[in-house]
Amino acid sequence: MEVEGMEDKGPSFQSELPDCQATQQQQLLPPPPDLQSSTSVENVYVDQKAVDKLAEGFLSHYLSDLQNSKRALQELTQNQLILLDTLDQEVTKFRECNTLLDLNSLFTEAKVYQNKLVNIRKEMILLHEKTTKLKKRALKLQQQKQKELLEKEQQRESELERERQLIAKPAKRT
Repeated sequence: MEVEGMEDKGPSFQSELPDCQATQQQQLLPPPPDLQSSTSVENVYVDQKAVDKLAEGFLSHYLSDLQNSKRALQELTQNQLILLDTLDQEVTKFRECNTLLDLNSLFTEAKVYQNKLVNIRKEMILLHEKTTKLKKRALKLQQQKQKELLEKEQQRESELERERQLIAKPAKRT
């Protein structure tokens, strides 16, 4: 089968074809599987020039679409990389936010402990005031007891003096 009158629609792609095709002039190709069942053709001879021209036409027809697809895939890949970078930045921001939340919880916890310390300080001040009052009261009671003991001692001495005076004394002879 030979194709004649086919125009060259693009650059020659002979260099892209394997070397073995360029050296063979005719190639024996088996018929497609669906043709084997319907026809009884056993051997088909194909002209190498026709195969080359068909391949060249096929490539020239679909090459621009393939190149556009390649450009679109490259652009998509580049956009995906940009999107991944952006997503990584957002993840970093969320981690920073979580860190800020952790800091907020630490500040809240610190505030709770500060309140506890303030309450303990107030209790210590109250206890100090109570102990100071108790010490003053104990000092007053001690002074009062000493005063009472002194008064009792003075009273006892005055009673002893009075008893001495009440004891009969022998009269002196004159």
